[in-house]
Amino acid sequence: MVEIDKSISFDGRDIRLKVGLLAPQAGGSVLVQSGDTAVLVTATRSAAREGIDFLPLTVDYEERLYAAGRIPGGFLRREGRPPEKAILTSRLIDRPLRPLFPQWLRDDLQVVATTLSMDELVPPDVLAVTGASIATMIAKIPFLGPMAAVRVGLVGDDFIINPTYSEIEAGDLDLVVAGSPEGVIMIEAGANQLPEQDIIEAIDFGYEAVRDLIQAQKELMAEMGVELVLEAPPESEPLLSNFIRNRAQDSIKQILSQFELDKNSRDAALDVVKDEVTTVIAELPEEDPIRVAAAENSKVVGNTFKDLTKQLMRRQIVEEGVRVDGRKLDEVRPVSCRIGLLPPRVHGSALFNRGLTQVLSACTLGTPGDAQALSDDLQQDLEKRYLHHYNFPPYSVGETKPLRAPGRREIGHGALAERAVLPVLPPKEEFPYVIRVVSEVLSSNGSTSMGSVCGSVLALMDAGVPISKPVSGAAMGLIKEGDEVRVLTDIQGIEDFLGDMDFKVAGTVDGITALQMDMKIPGLSLDVIARAVNQARPARLHILEKMLETMPQPRTEMSPFAPRLLTIRVEPEYIGMIIGPGGKTIKGITEETGAKIDIEDDGTVTISAVDENKAKKARNIIQGMTRRLNEGDVYAGRVTRIIPIGAFVEFLPGKEGMIHISQLADYRVGKVEDEVAVGDEVIVKVREIDNKGRVNLTRLGIHPEQAAAAREAAAVNR
Repeated sequence: MVEIDKSISFDGRDIRLKVGLLAPQAGGSVLVQSGDTAVLVTATRSAAREGIDFLPLTVDYEERLYAAGRIPGGFLRREGRPPEKAILTSRLIDRPLRPLFPQWLRDDLQVVATTLSMDELVPPDVLAVTGASIATMIAKIPFLGPMAAVRVGLVGDDFIINPTYSEIEAGDLDLVVAGSPEGVIMIEAGANQLPEQDIIEAIDFGYEAVRDLIQAQKELMAEMGVELVLEAPPESEPLLSNFIRNRAQDSIKQILSQFELDKNSRDAALDVVKDEVTTVIAELPEEDPIRVAAAENSKVVGNTFKDLTKQLMRRQIVEEGVRVDGRKLDEVRPVSCRIGLLPPRVHGSALFNRGLTQVLSACTLGTPGDAQALSDDLQQDLEKRYLHHYNFPPYSVGETKPLRAPGRREIGHGALAERAVLPVLPPKEEFPYVIRVVSEVLSSNGSTSMGSVCGSVLALMDAGVPISKPVSGAAMGLIKEGDEVRVLTDIQGIEDFLGDMDFKVAGTVDGITALQMDMKIPGLSLDVIARAVNQARPARLHILEKMLETMPQPRTEMSPFAPRLLTIRVEPEYIGMIIGPGGKTIKGITEETGAKIDIEDDGTVTISAVDENKAKKARNIIQGMTRRLNEGDVYAGRVTRIIPIGAFVEFLPGKEGMIHISQLADYRVGKVEDEVAVGDEVIVKVREIDNKGRVNLTRLGIHPEQAAAAREAAAVNR
């Protein structure tokens, strides 16, 4: 293959597309580069497997630490399980790619994106999304592309394309837009409570850049002589399909119009109809062409039944404006909330119900040492202080299957809820806790990710986390039949499964904090997207109102089982003294007080214990160790030991000085024991600090008012 190198520029930032150089045995490959960030993307196709009735597409994003000039940690010193960011990037590539493959395609497809080099400016994820489109077209896989993605940032009042890491962090928006020639096909966004109109304008701004990338891909394919492959779909079984439709249509239509049925009852009724049709086919003569066709392809009955149910449900919404549960298009299901459901050993908990969707969220408050270190991926962040985990057990949909480690879906939904809540969390300086929220999906019938946002916000408030504003979320759906478009508020499972869009919108009363849109059709116009964003607002506010009826504001007191944190700052030069040789000093303080101590490089010391008195004791010890002493300072202390020439006094926690025998009294003292004994409380004044840092004390020349103040201060610090 001839090497081709093509560039496209956005605001002075170039994206280079190189083909024909790397991975010659892959079906298609491209190296996408911007700055010093370079991602190799390949697409490969294998023959269909026997009995597959879905598209077996696998998308993997691989990070190599050599890309950032680093060696992996751990014993093996090589990459292992992909970090969370890599899994989220795999999903980011998959979501706009999957809808562009024909629904009938059953071949094994694999897209692999590998970051070969990465600088500190350009994130590789959107480059990988665009690269997946190019590699797929080069591989001559049937594809309704080209497809491309860009990131949009907001710095000040200006939108920028593909911002750097620092620009993303400094701005109020991190938006990824992917699109095809048909329109926008995927949106992923985090925002700092931006108004709906700003979000819509950002999407429009991003799609204009997507169009440029799509045009660049078309030109690249023309240079290579590659044409889009649009293979004819396999022939259907019209005789069998028509038989099933004629037998089942009226019954399905009747079931979909029985609005009083819940999800389980509706599914059971539809299964009865399908079983009846299957039985009728099985009772036909063996030579009957309908029975023969069913025997040759056992999946035709199920697929036709699904397609018929989809068609009738969509027609009912478009023509009658009524959904399968009788709701109007913009109506939210019944909402209920409970807080403090779990005992106080769980620091905060809440149960959120919306229709048949039920999510239990639990909040745990931890110490700075509980932060998640991000050392084995290519990201710039060193740690995470807010962790949101999402669990989706099989019983939530009435199924049984083995329990495994969290999958991509669980990680993706947890990340979306985390992104939605982050803008309203208190800064570390005001609330130094590490926060973990776990959302347990107990029942699922659509939009569990937004249910986890709502439940988790209530759990945070129940735990006493001083969030700036509560966040709620709703999922919007879409039915598009020709030119007829219907936007659905608060979609349930069947509308997600048989609909065209899943558009999740989360935010506060002031604006949006997170967006995620996925399509099942090749693209959507900005007008329809704007309708969905604006229609989501009253739904969000309605749900928020129900939440605030249950929990108007965060608790002012935390669970008695939550750790109490005390934060102090010391001069960085004292850090070594607090830790001690081999950690001896800090271990001793921990053993003595029962408190946990975390020290940061800037001198921030966080002390935690469930018993606040233990935390205060550790704080006093550290403050005493690190306090700068001045000659003439007066303290109340206790005698710790006696030697022939004087007595040692601990006058601050962890800080000792010696009173020479000549400084014990204003007369000649024969023996130290004549004046003081071990354990005695004494008032002392700093007489001298020698060049080795040793403190010499005296009992002479202390004014009664100084002595009284010292006793009072000691009582407070005990």
